[in-house]
Order: sequence, then structure tokens, then C-alpha cells
Amino acid sequence: MPCLAGNICFFSFFNLSLQIWAPTEKGPAPSPFGATIQALLQATVCMALYLYLIPHFNISGLNSPAYQEWGFWKRLSYQFMSGFTARWKYYFIWSISEAAVIISGLGFSGWTDTSPSKPKWDRAKNVDILGVEFAKSSVQLPLVWNIQVSTWLRHYVYDRLVQKGKKPGFFQLLATQTTSAVWHGLYPGYIIFFVQSALMIAGSRVLYRWQQAIPSNMDVVKNLLVFISFAYTVLVLNYSAVGFMVLTLQETLALYGSVYYIGTIAPIVLILLGNMIKPAKPSRSKARKEQ
Repeated sequence: MPCLAGNICFFSFFNLSLQIWAPTEKGPAPSPFGATIQALLQATVCMALYLYLIPHFNISGLNSPAYQEWGFWKRLSYQFMSGFTARWKYYFIWSISEAAVIISGLGFSGWTDTSPSKPKWDRAKNVDILGVEFAKSSVQLPLVWNIQVSTWLRHYVYDRLVQKGKKPGFFQLLATQTTSAVWHGLYPGYIIFFVQSALMIAGSRVLYRWQQAIPSNMDVVKNLLVFISFAYTVLVLNYSAVGFMVLTLQETLALYGSVYYIGTIAPIVLILLGNMIKPAKPSRSKARKEQ
């Protein structure tokens, strides 16, 4: 029976692969090899960069006596680089798994709308590396990091907590991130990290509202807010990542405290300011209203 079941599974997968790779009106059957090689090259670069950086920026360094002797800026810089370094390990894992799914044929997600049409192989895409590293707002991070899980959480947790006729708020965000924390494991570092991420996103929403309220003729101010939002995202993300790395409550709080909880205070201050400073909504043009 196990052999029979195995054969049934194999032929089901084989038939599915034939359907995926079957020629259509868009063109001949798409080849997965180009996209697979691209994913493998990305995985190679990610692992090479991780292996280069990890001897210099790691958990041991965060717990070393030398770290305790450093000043604020050097500690913050080391935390920043430690978080940055740790992400490349996950970039490698997701890239190599994406390559495996693409070569199986299951990564095919359709055709582009361009002429001529080109095959898309992003069904298994789980991270947009440049999207993470150059995110202009923390709100963008769930869209480019652990994409498949984030999509699931959005549909089955976040959206279901929003009451009909009401806008989502911090409660829905916090509940979703807490669910993600439990999913990862019941370590204090995970829970603190995801609570931090909820605060981080809520703070970014405040910056976005302020940015949208800036008149179109004040490009300098608007660009300044864009830069502040980017710097805020980078700062709080890498600060928060320390909890994800060390996991224990004592180490997480000690390392956060070593930089005066700057990544916790910053989003809380923004949230409080957002409740006090509420800019008027940008007026829509007449053409927009007519539409």
C-alpha cells in the first residue's frame, strides 16, 4: 500500500506538472531553468555575504565584555550590523527553497501582460531583498519579508479581526503580530520582537499620515519625511531584531537597555504625537471626486 500510495502521489504530481508546462495561447511551455539559475545565484550571493559578515557581527559579540565598554553609538552600530547580517541567512534559505519550487514547475504563476508575454515564477517567492533593505516605511515590510506567511496572517487573522464598517487599528495589528510570535515559538525574544514590530508599523503609519498631509508644492519637506521614515524603519528594525536573535528575556532587555531602549521609545513617541497632531486629510481634486 505505501508503494501504491507513492505511485498515486507521483502520477498526480506528474499530471499537474504537465498542466503547468502545457503550451497556451500566450506561447510555448515556459522553461523554469532560467528562473531557477537566477534564484540559485541569489542564494549563493546571500550565503557568501552571510559567511563574510557573521564572524564580525554575531550574538557572541553582543554578549562580550568589549560590547559593554563601548559607547552608545558603537553599541547601536553593532546591533544594526548584527541584525543586518542575520537577515542574509534567511535570504539564503528562502532563495534556495524558491529555486527548488521553481524547478519543480510549481513556482509558475502565469504570464506577464507585456508583449510578448513572459512567464512569471513568483508563486514561491518569499522575500524581496531590496524591498526589505530599502523599505521607505515599516508598513512595507510584511509585503516583502516572509511573504507567504504574511499573506496568510493578513487574510486569516488581521482582516478577520476588523469589524464591519470600521477601520483596522493597533489592536488588529498587535493581535496579528502576537499570533506570528506564537507561531515562531514561545520564546520571550520572539514575543518582544513581534510586539516591537507592531509598535514599529504603528509609528510608520503616523509618519505616512504626516507625509500625505504635506502640500504638493513642499517637495523638500515631503522628501525629508520620506528620509526620516526610512531611517526610522532601519533603526527600529535592526534594534528589534536583537530580541529575535538572542531569544531570552534577560538578554533581550539588557541589550535593548544598552542603547537606552531607543527602538522602543521612538515608535511610542510617534504614536503619542500622532494622537495629538492629526493633520487634515489631503483634499481630493474635483476630477477625483467625479470619478
